[in-house]
Amino acid sequence: MPDKKILFISYDGMTDPLGQSQVIPYLSNLTKFGYSFVILSCDKPERFAANRGYVENMLTPFAIQWVSVPYHKKPPVFSSLYDFYVLKKKAGQLHAIHHFDMVHTRPGLPSLVGIYLKNKFGIKFLNDIRGFWADERVEGGIWNLKNPLLKKIYKFFKAHEKACLVKADYSVCVTNKAREIIHSRTDLPHQPVPVEVIPCSVDMELFNPEKVDPLLKAAFSSALNISNDDFIITYLGSLGGWYLTDEMMHFCKAVAVKIPKAKFLFISPDSQQTVAAAGAKYGLAEGQVIVQHGKRHEVPVLLSFSTYAVFFIKPCYSKQASSPTKHGEIMAMGIPIITNSGIGDLDEIVESYNSGYLLPDFSDESFNAVVQKIAEGNPFDKKNIRNSCANFYSLNTAVERYKKVYDIIFS
Repeated sequence: MPDKKILFISYDGMTDPLGQSQVIPYLSNLTKFGYSFVILSCDKPERFAANRGYVENMLTPFAIQWVSVPYHKKPPVFSSLYDFYVLKKKAGQLHAIHHFDMVHTRPGLPSLVGIYLKNKFGIKFLNDIRGFWADERVEGGIWNLKNPLLKKIYKFFKAHEKACLVKADYSVCVTNKAREIIHSRTDLPHQPVPVEVIPCSVDMELFNPEKVDPLLKAAFSSALNISNDDFIITYLGSLGGWYLTDEMMHFCKAVAVKIPKAKFLFISPDSQQTVAAAGAKYGLAEGQVIVQHGKRHEVPVLLSFSTYAVFFIKPCYSKQASSPTKHGEIMAMGIPIITNSGIGDLDEIVESYNSGYLLPDFSDESFNAVVQKIAEGNPFDKKNIRNSCANFYSLNTAVERYKKVYDIIFS
């Protein structure tokens, strides 16, 4: 068995939902093959204080140590420079202790540290591309290229994106479209560069409609005023950024007009006031909008209320490299999705697995066409959707692909 020590660096905190769904499950399963890990993450202080013990309990059974440093948001740019300095310094200190065989990083600041470690110490470097990071910052409205400083930063990270693809011992991306884009680049030497596609995966055991705790579901049903005959459309995750809040609320209003028993459940860390205010802009009554934040083990229970789930994402270049974590979790629960086309591999998944409705745009005509269909009944088979999820988004498949990449790097 391999006896390799890996440093995994993430700018997303392990106390964030993404760390708990898309980092810890992969690494904990990879320890079964003899790999050991140190996770270095940036955690938001308030979430770290609230969820530190929860994460530590998740990691206790595995050969994984977790080192967290605080995430800083303000002032813009300078806070990120400081976070990079802290990550780089801490990574060097950890390498002096553990003598890592490889650094495995997410894009952005972690990959800067990854290349630094490879260049300085000669350790292996796995470039885990979860999206076209620099373009996501621009298209998500985080970086305004009219600002000369932000334009320079964007150009720096686009050059860094290329350097990662050239210098990495292997790269991973989450969509076939992203790999096609990477392999079509004429500025990369030695094409095709080695890239494995590993979609954001889902724990099929956790997200299992047959394992929903009936007592916990009854408690939520009472607390949230959800009855058996309510028509529940669910949104999972934070609002804003690339997720189109206005368009989703507009769609929900179209549903409410056609289906009087419709309610809209937002499984989200956003506040009731924030979400209700967004819905009120489109005429949704406060009682039609329900907001509940769930810990990871509670999310499947909350999803189990769903007749459909919805998410709309800004269709843009960077989102061709995006595999929404929520989609796999929704499919695992056998829930049909309502989403827009042009995002990663979603079009092919939804159409080939007959697992929901794709909207070509956000016009009233497109909304009303889908609303009419869902009002006429649910033609989708829950078991088929779940089985299709196991075929495409299975955590076991993702772990096997990561193991394959690790084995190639160390061969």
